[in-house]
Amino acid sequence: MKIWLFLRTTLMIALLTGLLMAMGYLLGGARWMTYMFWFAVGMSFLSFWYSDRLVVKMMKARIVSREEAPELYDIVEKLGKKANLPMPKIAIIDDPTPNAFATGRNAKHALVTVTTGILELLDRDELEGVLGHELTHVRNHDILVGTIAGALAGAVVYIAYVTKYLAFFKAIFGDLSLDRFIYAILIAITAPIAAVIIRSAISRRREFAADEGGARLSGKPWALASALLKLDEAVKKLQKEAEVKKKKPLGNPGLAHLFIVNHFEGDRVSRLFATHPPTEQRIENLRRVAKDMGVEFRSGYPLFLELVNQS
Repeated sequence: MKIWLFLRTTLMIALLTGLLMAMGYLLGGARWMTYMFWFAVGMSFLSFWYSDRLVVKMMKARIVSREEAPELYDIVEKLGKKANLPMPKIAIIDDPTPNAFATGRNAKHALVTVTTGILELLDRDELEGVLGHELTHVRNHDILVGTIAGALAGAVVYIAYVTKYLAFFKAIFGDLSLDRFIYAILIAITAPIAAVIIRSAISRRREFAADEGGARLSGKPWALASALLKLDEAVKKLQKEAEVKKKKPLGNPGLAHLFIVNHFEGDRVSRLFATHPPTEQRIENLRRVAKDMGVEFRSGYPLFLELVNQS
């Protein structure tokens, strides 16, 4: 399973890099194709190295001490030992949006962040499942993968925008043949769509793996399932309130892949572009994990009972 996930992810990142190189080739031949390759490498390195600091500033997260958040530290420390991970830094965002994410360039520099909203919404068992999910992201190097995929997808979108205008400019002055002009315009239109689909596919696959890891670390698959349902319900409620009040959501859509649930996705957004699997599929995956672990899949949360009884 892990090898297959690694191969799929590597292929998808290669495809993103290939899109950049293809645009470079159509505009300037082999030389520009080489430039685009090194541009992709540079973008990946810089975004990965500085991602944690940038995200913390953008989210206005505050790193807290054990004295400030003893229960949070206890949970992360206990789960971290099970996962054989060094103790990460912990941060809290003062925001009612219930969510959590992990960032940092490697396990030694990891940062686990939660919002005040999620701390108020979930009980301890559910919080353990969520934090186990985030620590699994750290253990599986998903931060590296997500950052690189996000950076490359963003680069593809930007370069496609530039390619479109450069192609017209070069065609007018006779520096670009008709067939290359047509190919350049076609790839400039389709590449951004492909990039978003690829990035989203990478994120969705790794969310399933993180759910399973979180369930196994906490030993309570049902608790993570219950947490996901609570988060999904709360996020939908906040989305409706935000539309009415014209309130800006926490962070921005470019960071959606970081969170345990995507609070930017609305009903009109195609699942093809979704950074996270549908909650129902994640619950079904956790039910399978519970069966494999030989533990009961139960929860007193009404939505959980309703969903489980229907299936």
